[in-house]
Amino acid sequence: MRSLRFITAITILSAAIPTAALADLSGTVTLPVSQTVNLETGVTAYTGGDLLWNGVVLSPQPGAAITNVGTGGQAAFSALTAATISVLPYSATPIQAVFLTVNDVFAVKNTAGHFVAVLVTAVSGTTLTLQYTAFGASGTAGPVISQVLNNFGLVQAGFPNYGIAPGTLFIIKGTGLATAGSQAVLQSSSGSGLPLTLNGASVKVSVNGVITTPAFYYAIPTQLALVMPSNTPVGAGTVTVTNNAQNSLAFPVSIVSSAMGFDAYYGTGSGLGVATDAVTGALYDYGNSIPPGTTVTMWGSGLGADAARDRQYAPAVFAINGLAHVYVGGVDAPIYYQGASGFPGVNQVDVTIPVNAPKGCNVSVVGVTAAGVPTNFVTLPIGTGPCADPLFGLSGSQTQALAGQATVKTGVVSVSHSIQPATGGGTQTVDVAFAGFQSATGAAYGAAGSGVSSGGCMVTQTVAGTGGGSAAGGLDAGASIAVTGPGVPASATLTAANGLYLAQLLPGFLNSAGGSYTFTGSGGKDVGAFTATVGYPTPVLQWTNQSAGAAVTRSAGVQVTWNGGAAGSFVSVIGTSTGLVNGQSVTGTFQCITPASAIQLTVPAYITAAMPAGTGTLVVNNYAPYQTFTAPGLDFGVATSYVSYLVNSKYN
Repeated sequence: MRSLRFITAITILSAAIPTAALADLSGTVTLPVSQTVNLETGVTAYTGGDLLWNGVVLSPQPGAAITNVGTGGQAAFSALTAATISVLPYSATPIQAVFLTVNDVFAVKNTAGHFVAVLVTAVSGTTLTLQYTAFGASGTAGPVISQVLNNFGLVQAGFPNYGIAPGTLFIIKGTGLATAGSQAVLQSSSGSGLPLTLNGASVKVSVNGVITTPAFYYAIPTQLALVMPSNTPVGAGTVTVTNNAQNSLAFPVSIVSSAMGFDAYYGTGSGLGVATDAVTGALYDYGNSIPPGTTVTMWGSGLGADAARDRQYAPAVFAINGLAHVYVGGVDAPIYYQGASGFPGVNQVDVTIPVNAPKGCNVSVVGVTAAGVPTNFVTLPIGTGPCADPLFGLSGSQTQALAGQATVKTGVVSVSHSIQPATGGGTQTVDVAFAGFQSATGAAYGAAGSGVSSGGCMVTQTVAGTGGGSAAGGLDAGASIAVTGPGVPASATLTAANGLYLAQLLPGFLNSAGGSYTFTGSGGKDVGAFTATVGYPTPVLQWTNQSAGAAVTRSAGVQVTWNGGAAGSFVSVIGTSTGLVNGQSVTGTFQCITPASAIQLTVPAYITAAMPAGTGTLVVNNYAPYQTFTAPGLDFGVATSYVSYLVNSKYN
């Protein structure tokens, strides 16, 4: 019964059901940057819809097409009919922002197959206001699919490691997917097994002319949880949802032989992973870390086909060797077993934590296929008893306790010396004093953890406009904060904006010879008076192969070398790349941490393989060990200083 505990923890997300569409529906909608619009319902969202506005181009979504008519204004817009716009030359070519001025008229053949006349009535730096008429749009809006994801990994389309494998427990997000008011009642895989229809919903998957029918774990209007049939062919396919005789548009999906997604403790696809003792079944967390040499079971889905368990529970062991490696803190961990858990779509991977794996609260864990494709990235606490990350000044006991609170209030202060590209060419130096104070939910704090422990690497992936995690709120720590140091000038004042305090420091304030810098706050309505002191890391670290960051070959990784850096300090290497996939902006960010004394760090190929092709940066930071400070109103405060180097990069 251990694996069932993780099935019942499936995240249920809710969204508004779109309004009904009427014949020749007309309306006005303001479309924010990085969002899509459905030109029959007027609903804006981060996925799906008919058009995507990214601030640079207005792109038709898959299944839609567009053509620009010209700047005829209201008169030209009103004169358009279904007959006149049905014969226009439509294409998938986006309209550039330069043409999207007030009074511009364009036409769309939307994803429902209807023709839509559109008038631009207002333009701002981040939004378009559109008046539209959808001709022949009649009846109630049917089901709309916005995303198809691995239930555990949650890797989104557009990233190199996206895909749904046969035998995977996957979710469909959208609106109108099941009978209104349906509840998330988990279906049983015993007896006749999981149903092929539920709450008015059924799903068809089509790949290369082969149609398969997934079975349901649950169905609610905004989300379906199903098992991809093991006889689904590999290749580019589509998913269609039928809800009470109304069909969605076919939604693209990539079916791959293996795409494991590891379960995350807080259901976010990242952060603290779910791992249990392979013998006792005990669950590990920040307060109960995993001793090196222990064999643990990690849970998730996506190893590959398992026809015996598409719909029914079957206890027999069945190996599915979808992963060639599991790296724990960058160390290759022996895989004892990978395959079926018994329940449909749920896999387990039993690995032995290497005795030479790094210790810490957020030791990185990632699986990699024989083709070099990584899974999602999670972390595990490695150590004895409560985990510990001395570099970050926080123990596992503290993290566990804070994660259990309703809200967690944190603060950070720092001084930094950054060398980065200048606008006109060459480089510039920017010295900054910073302080930030925020409040987040305990669950959001626990999910984020403290990033990644020293010795490992992590990747986070985001699609423009989709956000991620719970929003943090700024805290008032007073009108300003002062910082003093040994340089000339010797003091500066940080001014406030929504819990963030910033001062650009004058040359000479930071002393390359070292010294201490003291922050003093008089307090505000949320955070009381405090004092925090940090030391500047000297000798100053020098990045010795900056040219390596100009072009990153994603299939090969990248090596960074340096000299200098304070004793006991650590180096953080951060890479960011943004690319455009099907008109949608996607961004990958990796972070690797190692002691400064290592003098070099090689970012593995399986890390850069998860990055999208595109442009971005590579950053090398040398951080002084974190110091903690206290203040009334704060649960936890840290102070640090760092030296930073940034280069612009191309990720090929």
